[in-house]
Amino acid sequence: MSAITKDTIEQAYSFGAYFRLVEKAVAAGESTGENDSEDLAAYTKLNLQRMTRLLKTITINSELSAKLKTIQEPVIWLVLTEGWCGDAAQNIPVLYKMAQQNSNIQLRLILRDENLEIMDQFLTDGGRSIPKLIALHPETLTVHYTWGPRPQPAQKMMIAFKEGTGEQDYETFAKNLQSWYNHDKTQTLQKEIARIIHA
Repeated sequence: MSAITKDTIEQAYSFGAYFRLVEKAVAAGESTGENDSEDLAAYTKLNLQRMTRLLKTITINSELSAKLKTIQEPVIWLVLTEGWCGDAAQNIPVLYKMAQQNSNIQLRLILRDENLEIMDQFLTDGGRSIPKLIALHPETLTVHYTWGPRPQPAQKMMIAFKEGTGEQDYETFAKNLQSWYNHDKTQTLQKEIARIIHA
């Protein structure tokens, strides 16, 4: 039985409300989630800058735009996230821009650490990796498809790092991952979403 309920959706953040939550956390020198620390607060501040920049530069490509506009029935895109998560900062602004293409898409966001029962139903290789997009029927809450926590090339980089077959130093890995995102310019995410959308 799914842990996602109508109350989950009603109490979830809009993108604007989530963005303001992150802004408030940064202003207070904090982060979202229960494991607050100086490091997470610093990541959250950096991620706010990333989201702000991406919102100004993202362009949804014509193929994906056309695909999104074919969605005829309402769908909820529920996303598990946290302000300190770098992959969330890279991908959620893109999902927001996608949702703007069609009023049938309702983007809602919930914090992972406040919703572990839901998170644990959508693990990635046994881990609570975010962001995690869950596409739902608005009435039955049936899951249509999921995506996350990051585009496949970036996920392969993460797996290699965790297995010790990639960069051994986290700072080097993080820089290389950021470089991948900068070079990719959201195109891989757009292609992956275009493939899984059910019109």
